[in-house]
Parts: sequence; C-alpha cells; structure tokens
Amino acid sequence: MAQVEAPRERIVAGAAEMISRRGLNATSIRELSKHAHAPLGSTYHYFPGGKGQLATEAVRFAGESVARSLRKELRVGPRKGVAAFLALWRDIVTGTDFRAGCPVLAVAVEEPPVGDVPEAVLAAAEVFADWERLLAESLAAHGAEGTQAAQIATLIVASVEGTVAMCRAQRDTGPLDRVAAQLDAIIAGVLGH
Repeated sequence: MAQVEAPRERIVAGAAEMISRRGLNATSIRELSKHAHAPLGSTYHYFPGGKGQLATEAVRFAGESVARSLRKELRVGPRKGVAAFLALWRDIVTGTDFRAGCPVLAVAVEEPPVGDVPEAVLAAAEVFADWERLLAESLAAHGAEGTQAAQIATLIVASVEGTVAMCRAQRDTGPLDRVAAQLDAIIAGVLGH
C-alpha cells in the first residue's frame, strides 16, 4: 500500500495494515494508535467517531490504494490488469509471510452488532463494487458483452479475495497460481485471444 507521512494518513494506513493482519474485532483503537506510532489523544482528535470511523477510513484507504493500482494496470488490457491485480496480492501475502490479507475482506466478514450495519461494512461493499466496476469496464472496452463483463468482474474479485484467504490459511501461493491461470483462461476465452 501507499507510503504516507501526515499523521492522520499514517494512522489510517496503519489501521488498514493492522486490520489486514488481525481483523477489526480483534483490534482496539489503542492498538491501532500504537501501531501507527500516534498518541491515543491524536487518534481520537482525528477520529472523534472512534474505532468505527477509523475502520471506515482504513477500508476506503485500502480500497483506493488497490483501485489506483488496478486502474493503472488495466490500461494495458484486462488480462495484464488482472495478472497485476493477482501479483499485488501475491506480494502482500508473501511479503508479510502470509500474515496479512485484505483489510476490506477482513471488515466485510466480521460479525456486526445485532441490528446494525457499521459504516466500515458499507464502505467494504462500496470498495468491492468499485473494483468490480473497474474490471467490468475494462472487459467491456476490450470486447466482452456488458452482462458477461459484470459477471466476470464479480468472479475475479470473489476469486482473488477467496484465494488470498486460502493462501494465508495454507501458507502457500498455490491457490493464487491456480486461480490466476483459470481467470486468465476465462478472460482470454471471452475476449477471443
């Protein structure tokens, strides 16, 4: 993820990184603050809404960081863009010795309080939708029919998120390699090359 220097942004980036490792419910605002090397008072100053606000911003930060990379890589086409998307996740899981995954997924799968859908979960839904939109637009721009492009985009995001979790659990990139090969074959088949 992107390197940041301003205190507020450092706290958000640190929260995204910590959530990617431990999940949201297992992380306190005190731990998030400490991880970002920020005084607890500063954390509450920047995030008066507490942990929920910080988690929401961390999800959006992580989502935009990945979306920025995806937009750049998709310029050369969906096959190379998806390969780069998978490479990004490979770097994250292997670069952390399989200790980190996707903070967006981590927030999305945690059980919310009864009768409440936290803002962070809504932000996760928006991030996944953004990634799907970027992929679908690229697929459609390169010849996929609109509905099929949207379906394949959903398949890509779901496959990548699932395989990152599998890689962490198995401490092996084999699932990522197998998913990468199948996604490439699907995209090549749809685009006719």
